[in-house]
Amino acid sequence: MTDLKNFLSQSDVQALKAYVQGPSSQARADSTVLMHVTHSNLKNTSFFELRLDRHMTVLSVKEKLKSHTGTAVGAMLLQMKDLNGQVIATLADDNTVLGFYSPQDGFTLHVIDIDPNSSSADGWLEDVSKVQKYEISEEDYNARENTYRKFKEQKLKEDPTWTLQKEIAKRSGKEVKEAVNDPEFQAEEAKGVEVGNRCEVYPGSKRGEVMYVGKVEGLPMGYWIGVKYDEPIGKNNGTIKGKQYFECAPKYGGMVRPSNLKVGDFPPADDFDFSDEEEI
Repeated sequence: MTDLKNFLSQSDVQALKAYVQGPSSQARADSTVLMHVTHSNLKNTSFFELRLDRHMTVLSVKEKLKSHTGTAVGAMLLQMKDLNGQVIATLADDNTVLGFYSPQDGFTLHVIDIDPNSSSADGWLEDVSKVQKYEISEEDYNARENTYRKFKEQKLKEDPTWTLQKEIAKRSGKEVKEAVNDPEFQAEEAKGVEVGNRCEVYPGSKRGEVMYVGKVEGLPMGYWIGVKYDEPIGKNNGTIKGKQYFECAPKYGGMVRPSNLKVGDFPPADDFDFSDEEEI
């Protein structure tokens, strides 16, 4: 007998989930971050896209997670993992704000329950050994019409590079962006950019100062430009996935592709020249 979950890859499951659920209808603040939550004692349970605010203290985050996991705040140790599941920070100081650790959408907060007498210890809250899983034989599944397997096989015959993500994007009328596989991507565009240059970032005509030029671990291949914006319109403080590339205040930093930036005489808004009639 074959477990039905073997017919779909993890990426297919996530893509289907995103397609079915669609974009969130809830208003989202700039400081909001969507993070997954896992638990040391809950091996089969996780919480996806929990809304947190970067201005929350670690203590406030723990208090919110208590209602989801049942672990007491005092028995909770938090670790932050990147998109690859690697631990990049331990949230040890309850008074530090979450944004200090540069969380991003899709990152995971892993709760370690250090209470040996916790109700979730030994995994007894998740004892599913008596639950019968739905199973179907290969023969019965292959005999069915209009299955996902047959649909996928047909699509791959038509296009060997086909993926479910591409199919969903196509049906939604969205542009499918190809993954960057060139480690020197946009190296030519980056040649004319130097640290200290004033710049303007597009879209949005956001102004700032170039603070870094080069490659960034954890981001797609190729060259990136680190920018310190004149206003708090960025996404970080110069730290990307636990590594600091430049220094700036929270929400003043950003990483952009060289093609999305121009360098030149772009003074801060307060430094604009005014005519005599506009001077006060």
